[in-house]
Amino acid sequence: MSVIAIIAALLLEQWRPLGERKAYHALLTRWANWLENTFNAGESRHGRIAWLVAAAPLVLGALVLYYALAWMHPLFALALNVAALYVTLGFRQFSHYFTAIQAALKAEELDRARELIGTWRGESAQHRTKEEIVRLSIEEALAASHRHVFAVLFWFMLLPGPSGAILYRLAGFLARRWKGQGAFGAFAARVNDAMEWPAVRLTAIAFAVVGDFEDAVYCWRMQAAAWKEPGLGIVLAAGAGAIGVRLGMPLAEADGTVEPRPDLGVGEAADVAFLDSTVGLLWRSLVVWVFLLGILTVARVV
Repeated sequence: MSVIAIIAALLLEQWRPLGERKAYHALLTRWANWLENTFNAGESRHGRIAWLVAAAPLVLGALVLYYALAWMHPLFALALNVAALYVTLGFRQFSHYFTAIQAALKAEELDRARELIGTWRGESAQHRTKEEIVRLSIEEALAASHRHVFAVLFWFMLLPGPSGAILYRLAGFLARRWKGQGAFGAFAARVNDAMEWPAVRLTAIAFAVVGDFEDAVYCWRMQAAAWKEPGLGIVLAAGAGAIGVRLGMPLAEADGTVEPRPDLGVGEAADVAFLDSTVGLLWRSLVVWVFLLGILTVARVV
């Protein structure tokens, strides 16, 4: 039933994307801000309490509802899983940026591509070169595919009902929202890191299996730890090795400063052709994930 829910949610998102998730994002933001204002007294235990108050009602509520619907009829529980995945997955949430940048670069509309990558990353990109736009687009696509697809599917399958998918997305949201809050945000960061630990490795393995295995594993082992977020570095390094493209590298900013970033990948410099390679890698990885999840589902039943 879980695999059926995954396939149905992916098809539903492709057919009718949810679009901007501003409504529920605004609700979560207000909820997180209220918890921070209420509980934040500068100690880590206050952060633990706030995190539990934020997560427990949503996750446990979803779990109770799932079992109640399953008791009524399995199809009701299936519908809940599809709805939860439809909201928590975000394949089309990032792919429209990537597709638009790809089309702009192929049409030699560099200014349009700069505008799109700047909007996607939330920064000015008018000084970006064509190679930098391609490189950053691939990095954003690899990171987003992990956070919005592969990690969500992993935790959805690991925990009962929709609780895993909801918990993963909520943990990531709270970690980002309370980042920089010192001791108060430390617990949220630890929970998010713990949930990311197995997920990033499985995403990297999927990239290696469907791409250049040796280069993906080499880049994972030798380069990932140097990235500012080592967990994300695993995904990016493995993805770069699997595709055969060079990512990372220092970036010149509009104000003349340089953002130091390590090299990822051992292949060629990024060009437009690698955007097609990235799309292929992500779709092949998704097929492998769904196939493996199907095997696990059958094994459980047997």
